[in-house]
Amino acid sequence: MSTPDTAPGGPGILLVLDGWGHAPPGADNAVAAARTPVLADLTSRHLSTLADASGEAVGLLPGTVGNSEIGHMVIGAGRPLPYDSLLVQQHIDSGELRENTRLVALLDTLAAGGGALHLVGLISDGQIHAHVGHLSELLAAAAARRVPRVWIHAITDGRDVADGTAETYLTQVTALAATAGTGRIASVIGRGYAMDKAGNLDLTDQAVRLVADAVGAEVDDAAEAVAASGRGDEWVAPSILRDAPEARIADGDGLLWFNFRSDRIQQFADGLAEHLAATSRTVQVLSLAQYDTRTDIPALVQRADASGGLADELTAAGVRSVRIAEAEKFEHVTYYVNGRDSTVRSVEEHIRITGPVAPDYRARPEMNLDQVTDAILEAAARPDVDLVIANLANIDVVGHTGDYTATVKACEYTDAAVARIMTAATRSGRWLLLVGDHGNAEKMTKLAPDGTTRPYGGHTTHPVPLVVVPAHEDAAAALPERATLADVAPTVLHLLGHKPGSAMTGRPLL
Repeated sequence: MSTPDTAPGGPGILLVLDGWGHAPPGADNAVAAARTPVLADLTSRHLSTLADASGEAVGLLPGTVGNSEIGHMVIGAGRPLPYDSLLVQQHIDSGELRENTRLVALLDTLAAGGGALHLVGLISDGQIHAHVGHLSELLAAAAARRVPRVWIHAITDGRDVADGTAETYLTQVTALAATAGTGRIASVIGRGYAMDKAGNLDLTDQAVRLVADAVGAEVDDAAEAVAASGRGDEWVAPSILRDAPEARIADGDGLLWFNFRSDRIQQFADGLAEHLAATSRTVQVLSLAQYDTRTDIPALVQRADASGGLADELTAAGVRSVRIAEAEKFEHVTYYVNGRDSTVRSVEEHIRITGPVAPDYRARPEMNLDQVTDAILEAAARPDVDLVIANLANIDVVGHTGDYTATVKACEYTDAAVARIMTAATRSGRWLLLVGDHGNAEKMTKLAPDGTTRPYGGHTTHPVPLVVVPAHEDAAAALPERATLADVAPTVLHLLGHKPGSAMTGRPLL
């Protein structure tokens, strides 16, 4: 569809409904089962389409589920961005990773000095934060360079993959190590401890002490650690294998983090680096991909350039925006929408909504949605604010628990919030663009590796709804039958009365 020469040019609201995916109704579709009259009306009566939010459409490997990080990055960039997982795989396929100069230097130093290599990361193939297949390449590289000891510090998942599958993935790690001819599992811990990013430093400290000092419950094997967890794979207690007593990190050892996504591992990475420094241990540390840590950790694979996106265009045009989200998703409407740039620009205001510490989202699916909505309404009422960018986190965050009933309620709370925001948009003469960043709650079961159907709190490859509610009824007639997340920024700029940036390959949908 062609773009008019003159754009509408009015203020608006970009509202990301995190985890709002589209799929036919079914027994495991919490979105379809929920009573959501407002969302149903939006998608049936207003300008709506479906947007691709996974795989190649957003810069991921074909068939790879989308995630909040890449979703918000592409929404902001106005173009697909080669994601870290894709770049890592390309380096593996080309042979570049095994010959990486930083990696080779570390491995040769360890081989010459007799030091151990410690590999730390999430053990699953969820492709959100890590992929167990990447570990295989690192083990092969260590074996080729004759590193004398390789210890694997396994973080169990239960979120990006079905809960109850940790033992299967740990068995896979043992097989990978046998194939490579090196590597043993030294410790096991759930991601609830090791990948906290909410500032719960007591949890992080337990992960730090486990990996650095071998402090944890002693178990005969990894399966025993998993079996002892009464809270699922995500909360496997810090456990050290009895046959790996020397697996604590020693002066002169090397450490390699193999998660490719930064946000949920960086608190652990910083904590471990500071602990090693405080205990006078000199350890060379690398990461598989680039991390946003306080500590300088050289990366084997550099990230893609995400500049020239929505934030840069808004800044150049002097368009004032307010960014609003709960703590769980605050970085997504700021740092990630801005192209992984932590700078707070002069035309931006950031509002971070906080609530109870470590809440049980199954018992509290409403989260802090009322506070988020109140903040959106206050910003929308201000004449000096051109654009409100906000994230409603409930569908995704509660969906990650795998609790179907709680997720249905989260969808219903979200619907009620959207009703309030719709009213505020109409009152203030604003257009409203709603979009999911990836699928989640529309598919809450998954086949496990053993063939059984299990509750699933992870992401999907389904498209996401995209809805435009114009400030005026005659502002547009229709949206294309299909879109991608890369079309969001160009459409937002068009609605604001500005042309898309030259770096954007997405199209205005109106």
